[in-house]
Amino acid sequence: MTPDFTKVHNRFKLNNHHYNFNDLMEVAYSFVKEGEPFERALGNFLLDWLDNKDYLNVQTSGSTGTPKKLKIKKQHMVNSAIMTGDFFKLEPGDNLLSCLPSNFIAGKMMIIRAVILGLELELIRPSAFPLIDYQRKYDFCAMTPMQLKNFLKYSDNLKTIIVGGSKVPKSLIKDLQEVKANVYETFGMTETITHIAVKKLNNFKEEDVSTSYFKVLPDIKINQDKRGCLIIDAPKLSDDTIVTNDVVTLHGQNEFEWLGRYDNVINSGGIKLHPEAIESKLRKKIQEQFFIASEEDDTLGSRLILVIESDTNTLGTSIFDDLGKYEVPKKIYTLKKFIETKSGKIHRKKTLALLNTKSN
Repeated sequence: MTPDFTKVHNRFKLNNHHYNFNDLMEVAYSFVKEGEPFERALGNFLLDWLDNKDYLNVQTSGSTGTPKKLKIKKQHMVNSAIMTGDFFKLEPGDNLLSCLPSNFIAGKMMIIRAVILGLELELIRPSAFPLIDYQRKYDFCAMTPMQLKNFLKYSDNLKTIIVGGSKVPKSLIKDLQEVKANVYETFGMTETITHIAVKKLNNFKEEDVSTSYFKVLPDIKINQDKRGCLIIDAPKLSDDTIVTNDVVTLHGQNEFEWLGRYDNVINSGGIKLHPEAIESKLRKKIQEQFFIASEEDDTLGSRLILVIESDTNTLGTSIFDDLGKYEVPKKIYTLKKFIETKSGKIHRKKTLALLNTKSN
């Protein structure tokens, strides 16, 4: 039986042109030799996808640790594409928009969804302000929260948007309530070949019981370990059970609420605090980039701190009014520029190291 990853759907289009397997190989070589940087990344990925190996080496983003390369089976990527297509009811000939870089798994999977499902893919230069053909309508698109925020006034061009890569701010969710497109926040990682769960952010129906829980896709089972971290059993996506560092609360067999990263949990005087939960409360009050972290304290062991990307601290104490007693940072630090990962996320550990250097 011919593996699915060696096939190119006969309805597949890339930037308005049909390509079969051999044609796509030529296009890949052309992108590598003559394309812009984002096209060269696409060309290199296509060459890897079209070779005779049954796996790919994929790099993680590095947002929660040192970037590393993972070996992922191509058939698992095909399975992921089919699961997404089934969940969002994508049909051959549907228009797909990709404005994500092909260096990382999210951008790679937009391409594979088009190749496997027979979608018409328009791939544009990755940018914080995606520039599209505003006369064209798209059935499906994936964006980062920043891209989505900058794209809101053009969102009528899109039917379904998935957003991921970082937490979606509450202020953006509020703005989404006026948007016609159906928007979903995703939960996933490189190891799970993008999303294994989604959460609807707007256009709710009566059957949408909860607006704060992620719902897993079919054929995926979830559980928790002793730390309260999510365990993912997805045999179509991984040969191994995936034990994450994501602290969650389970709601039934198919839904969960994300609380934060276990490796970010701060124990302050015996009280366990989740930085991401505190950041969520502050996000609508602080315009600059920021994050919650901790530093050593003789009394508490660790004390909360707030780190802001700014030259000076101009925040008033009222921004902490919505925080619990133990959630209020004991000190505020400023840094002119945060260190970011290649995918644009704040690299907390390196930024904190920069802060320590500044303090010394």
